[in-house]
Amino acid sequence: MTRIFGAFVEMSGHEYEYLKIHFSATATPLRQRRRNNGLSADFLADYLCTFFPGEDRLSAEKQAEIKDAVSYIANELLENAMQFSHAPADYSVSIAMYLEKDAISLYVTNSIDPRALEDFQHFIQRLLTEESEALYLERLTRSIEGHVEGKSGLGFLTMLHTYGATLAWKFEPLAQDTQVMAVTTMVRLAL
Repeated sequence: MTRIFGAFVEMSGHEYEYLKIHFSATATPLRQRRRNNGLSADFLADYLCTFFPGEDRLSAEKQAEIKDAVSYIANELLENAMQFSHAPADYSVSIAMYLEKDAISLYVTNSIDPRALEDFQHFIQRLLTEESEALYLERLTRSIEGHVEGKSGLGFLTMLHTYGATLAWKFEPLAQDTQVMAVTTMVRLAL
């Protein structure tokens, strides 16, 4: 059964400029994937900036702001997707970026371990319903104190708090195994 959290918007590539990349979540060791995630995020940001020429100071500042936001967000999304993919599912990770008239939307899809599903959906509920600044401070404090093991949620909170992004998720069962879900994280940045 498909489950949606937040204002998830389905995109098709026929209406907008878009770029989509697929990765094997398990073919490369995590350390090397981290480097590749950063390169991929920077590539997406550089590609997007070609649509925002920096011909004057204000345009150049806008271009730099967009590049910074997309690079950070894409890297965080890829890091999470690679780290939390369910390896036995052998399901690829994909990232897609859509350029709309008034927004940039990023979508990352990966599999998720069925044992992590409930906790992740509970965190999403908190993220969507609680004050982001208070939740950010709580998670930051817990992280500093060592009470969080790689699942702090600070990346998502930074997307909300620093970049003013809108986040949403779609969970749907994988065709080959109904116990394992595919999760698509959507991050939308207003232009």
